[in-house]
Amino acid sequence: MSRAERARRRLRLGIAAAAGLMLACALGAAAAQTLPPEYAAIAERLPAQARARLQANAAQWAGWSAEQRAAFNARAAAWHALPAAERAARRERYAAWLALPADERASAQAAAARYAALPPEQQQALRARFDALDRSLRRGWLLGPTLGLDYAALQPLLAQLPPEQHAPMLRVLRELSVQQRKDLAVLVQRTPPQGREALRRELLATRWDEREGWFWHKLRQ
Repeated sequence: MSRAERARRRLRLGIAAAAGLMLACALGAAAAQTLPPEYAAIAERLPAQARARLQANAAQWAGWSAEQRAAFNARAAAWHALPAAERAARRERYAAWLALPADERASAQAAAARYAALPPEQQQALRARFDALDRSLRRGWLLGPTLGLDYAALQPLLAQLPPEQHAPMLRVLRELSVQQRKDLAVLVQRTPPQGREALRRELLATRWDEREGWFWHKLRQ
């Protein structure tokens, strides 16, 4: 993406965000179909998915009681009172949660329930151990319980991962067996930094039914 294209994309996102804010203010009592003409015109310029989401939110807002709207406004005020860094961290955690497969969400929820059932002193001890980890390792757990467990060994492969490889790489890593991820960790440690990009490309280009042979060959080189 060129610099001009990135600038245009940021402008579109900024317009969409501003339009969303204006629409949210205008949608207090009516669905999007009954917006004042000036806001309806803005809505028409939004991408279809964003417009549909705003219309759904408007319909939900229109159906809320005064108490529900007041509670929402209180939550919104509390959110905007948070430091920008905290809001960014929470957005990152929420996006990571949405990206998890259903089974990993269930595992994470079960782990959270077990943690909540522990005595306070055990919770504090576990929190202290987690906080003592390197920041990159803490962020690795955003990938979920499966990849979070292997992140320390795979981190050199994932460091400076190009954005276009992020989703494909996570998909491949989740498809690997436990043993294959261990084998990959061995390959990562053997590969010098300048060779890791080639290793990533090879892994992503290898079909799922050819990976066993690929690992066998790479480990014996």
